[in-house]
Amino acid sequence: MVFLRNHLKLLVLLPLFFLTAACTGVPQGIEPVTGLDTDKYLGKWYEIARLDHSFEEGLSRVSADYELQNDDSIKVINRGFDAEAGEWSIAEGRAVFVGDEGTGHLKVSFFGPFYASYVIFELDKDEYQYAYVTGYDRDYLWFLSRTPDVSAEAIARFRQTAVEAGFDLEELVVVDQSPVE
Repeated sequence: MVFLRNHLKLLVLLPLFFLTAACTGVPQGIEPVTGLDTDKYLGKWYEIARLDHSFEEGLSRVSADYELQNDDSIKVINRGFDAEAGEWSIAEGRAVFVGDEGTGHLKVSFFGPFYASYVIFELDKDEYQYAYVTGYDRDYLWFLSRTPDVSAEAIARFRQTAVEAGFDLEELVVVDQSPVE
């Protein structure tokens, strides 16, 4: 009977392990940036464009704040305005590096023990003014900037890089960053 219970636990936990591992991977053909300076990356970023998904659907004025914690994890606070509800939506999470701290591959959790990939695959390494981020597959894509407004050329460059990396931009949302009145 003990063998059967342990075997059943294994059958339940094994798929969760593989699901978690799959969700923290890197899409084939995408390379995380190297030479990442965590201190320069910390702080506030504005979401300029994204592939929409359920946890950000309908949100505008989206930003993310990254703050280093004493345990070397990174506190993540995502904030966006839900115009339909007339209120701010705030999600707090925790990110940790998957490998070394100089490689832009982290895993982030907003829901307890479950993590998902956060892969920085393009970064302005001189000024840390923009970053292109994906998840574990090409259904997730973000263009982040240190400023809420970017030039049309910056958006065009993002689109070109994303298409060349194999992203389908048909559902791309350019995020409204105008002030809330």
